Amino acid sequence: MPTPDPVPQLEPIKLQCFKIMRWGALFSTLVAMLAVVLVAWGDSQIRLHMLIATALGVGLSMLLGIALMTLVFLSSRAHDAQAANHKQKDANDTRP
Repeated sequence: MPTPDPVPQLEPIKLQCFKIMRWGALFSTLVAMLAVVLVAWGDSQIRLHMLIATALGVGLSMLLGIALMTLVFLSSRAHDAQAANHKQKDANDTRP
């Protein structure tokens, strides 16, 4: 009977995720502020609602993209390394 795959340790992955997301939040805040400055600089009549929508749209879109890419990279680190180990053979594997 084959043995189930071992469960990876999640604590180091959680710490890496929080560290990356802290830097990502800072980066997305800076990009949102830059977008607000560029929108305010290009318009002669500044509307507060437009600046708020720009800041939220750009900032949250950047944060969502960073979060999804972080999950992809950390998932590949946690699971693909164990799956790529070709040297270990199953005890029931009788193939040459």
